[in-house]
Amino acid sequence: MVTIKSKSELEKMKVAGAVTYGALKAVKSAIRPGVTTLELDKIAEEYIISRNCTPSFKGYGGFPGSVCASINDVVIHGIPAKRVLREGDIISIDVGACYQGYHGDACRTFGVGTISPEAERLIAVTRESFFQGLAYAKDGYRVSDVSGAVQDYAETNGCSVLRDYCGHGIGAQLHEDPEVPNYRSGVRGVRLRAGMTICIEPMICQGDHDYYVEDDDWTVRTCDGKLAAHYENTVLITSGEPILLTMPEGIEV
Repeated sequence: MVTIKSKSELEKMKVAGAVTYGALKAVKSAIRPGVTTLELDKIAEEYIISRNCTPSFKGYGGFPGSVCASINDVVIHGIPAKRVLREGDIISIDVGACYQGYHGDACRTFGVGTISPEAERLIAVTRESFFQGLAYAKDGYRVSDVSGAVQDYAETNGCSVLRDYCGHGIGAQLHEDPEVPNYRSGVRGVRLRAGMTICIEPMICQGDHDYYVEDDDWTVRTCDGKLAAHYENTVLITSGEPILLTMPEGIEV
């Protein structure tokens, strides 16, 4: 069931979103060659807890980390470990914070040191595909309008969109209705209404969108071994322009 959030619920989500943003910012400042993804996970967890929140991901469905740390051909759900970042890697950091029972959720893909022009372009296309979808995250449009805009931009720029995994509603639960695909699924989806909160999160592949899940039942990799990137914000639908709860004052991480 899709829920319209009350004023008090939205106030909590604004706090959760701001803390999620802060955690991403703290992790970004620590990304460099030689750092492990487990160290990045600790930075995020400590930041979230220090702001009177709890990490939304830790223990969710059995996930062991406070962030998903997905490197290079890992699209999503990379488990923090002793993997050392190397010059030229790209890493997607997906993180969530929960404040008084309400969640924020966001992701960015960062370069490690100097990255290739192709990797830079993939990150840029993924980011812009989010904003192309965001243009339709308004009262009266449908989820499928958001989905189609993401797909069109990614594919027009020579990339592909991961199937089966998608954006989602968010609030008292980390994942709520509605699903928000990044491609035309053949379903128009619900009509967006003011007070709804959703996560738009393009997961874009440099090559083909075929993927496989590793034996840990979490890590999702591209089958062709090419790079993937991920960009996400928690979005409040309003009667006017959408509000990014995980990008306070419109300032990019």
